[in-house]
Amino acid sequence: MVSALGLDVGHKRIGVAGCDRTGLIATGLTTLEGLTFAQVVEQLRPLVQDRQVTQLVVGLPYTLSGELGTQAKRVQKFTHRLAAALQLPVDYVDERLTSYQAEQLLLAERRSPSRNRALIDRKAAAIILQQWLDNRRS
Repeated sequence: MVSALGLDVGHKRIGVAGCDRTGLIATGLTTLEGLTFAQVVEQLRPLVQDRQVTQLVVGLPYTLSGELGTQAKRVQKFTHRLAAALQLPVDYVDERLTSYQAEQLLLAERRSPSRNRALIDRKAAAIILQQWLDNRRS
């Protein structure tokens, strides 16, 4: 069974999600905010060890036309460094509209998306990881 960590990498925050031992269900774990690269690695390393993570799954923000834009290239560059630092392979998932889906989940829970940006990032990371888990099963 694979243990994966899902990441929603943004300009200001990184949403982090993990999956259960069966590899069926993804849940949001934490949101990293305002950290240097070294601090991100320092924060993720214990999660990777405790959860025995063997795979990073990162949302890649393609443009609406399906191309790799500036933000996607920035995410890839960051992720390559992170994967090397954590010594883990990385897989990418198309993350278009995951933040929107996460906002809709918050609205359904009667919570304000504008006051819960960190929660949106965690939920988006869980959606990214869940897509990856579901694709592996099918």
